[in-house]
Amino acid sequence: MNRLRQMSIFAHIVEQGSVSAAADKLDLSKSVVSQHLKALEHELGATLLKRTTRRQTLTELGEQFYLSCQNINSIADQAWNATRQQQAEPAGRIRITAPHALMDTLVAPVIAELLKQYPKLRPELINDDQRLDFMQHDIDLAIRVGNSPDSNLKQKRIGQFRDVLCGSAAMLGKPLEALPYIANSWQGEQYVHHFQSSSGDVTPFTSQANCMSNSFHSCLALIRAGAGIGLIPDFYLEQTSPQIVNLTPQWTLPNNTVYALTAFTAHPPIAVQKSIEMLANRLSK
Repeated sequence: MNRLRQMSIFAHIVEQGSVSAAADKLDLSKSVVSQHLKALEHELGATLLKRTTRRQTLTELGEQFYLSCQNINSIADQAWNATRQQQAEPAGRIRITAPHALMDTLVAPVIAELLKQYPKLRPELINDDQRLDFMQHDIDLAIRVGNSPDSNLKQKRIGQFRDVLCGSAAMLGKPLEALPYIANSWQGEQYVHHFQSSSGDVTPFTSQANCMSNSFHSCLALIRAGAGIGLIPDFYLEQTSPQIVNLTPQWTLPNNTVYALTAFTAHPPIAVQKSIEMLANRLSK
């Protein structure tokens, strides 16, 4: 690694015309630049530059060696500028996973807006109500409900929503305990809901699932068909047909916190940064 640095500095000495000018260009002291040049010539066992107090000239061997060193700096500059350009504008692949309900109403609309602004972006969206492994599925960004126990992931709170206990309009006014319950697999067969009234009173509701599915849309289809009652996010309820209604308008359930998770701990790609920013803005509305 030190050898590459010495070669890079040597090229700058040649191009700037002197050790002093190269030191100013590289923001280094003149002595440091001189030491690198001396060390390089010592390791090569050859003189690359003939120097006097007024001028410097390349030896024949130095001319040949400079061409290779010049290529090193050129390749390094190209790599640097290309990476900085990629960080200036979202481009390339970004792989995002989210639960079905959040993908439809939150993630997909945001990605559609990003594509309009940055057409070089190539998003890959994965709908899954299960928490996928980042490494196994090569995930760049995950949108999840609730805090994640994985300490290797960077989590950022981007918003919140409430679940609403819903059913068909024909179920309004009927005792909840008497109605079949449609549960998503993450809820489990036995569940407890803690409803809160406007006055702050908490009423628990415990029951057993009559039907389970590992897909939000399957649960939604069963509720819409009148097969039973189940949880629907408040933002999703606004987009459903009038066949599905809030069965407990006088009660509310606790807030669900939405997090954006990445495996990038320090400097996430600009596409990930922009996605998180726009998702948070959309949730705040």
